[in-house]
Amino acid sequence: MTPRRLAADYLAALERGDLEGVLALFHPEAIVHSPLYGPLPAAEFYPRLLADTGRSELHLRGVTQGERLVGVWFRFDWTLSSGTAAGFECVDMLELDGEGLITTLRIFYDTATTRTAFERATGGSWRHTT
Repeated sequence: MTPRRLAADYLAALERGDLEGVLALFHPEAIVHSPLYGPLPAAEFYPRLLADTGRSELHLRGVTQGERLVGVWFRFDWTLSSGTAAGFECVDMLELDGEGLITTLRIFYDTATTRTAFERATGGSWRHTT
């Protein structure tokens, strides 16, 4: 699968709220590093994300690639399950195994406005403390 196809499939499944479709792109032991949820196995992260999501629209801006790395730049127009808008621009860095499955996903974005809305809607968020 090409990096652009991987990015498109990932964003499409995420936008649809298709948990099986998202997880099919990941190694079973994959870890997601999120500014709001912290580091979690993908199989735990995505059910939590989808439960906190009322609606989402994802707009691919660009894809870059390196050796076993894919960078996905996109706009995430995210509406929380509370109805609160919490959109942001984001870069997800995907580390792939030899089969092309995602082993690690690191999410990068400015949480200055998103974190406040998220914490109001969910009661809290993860924060790096070291």
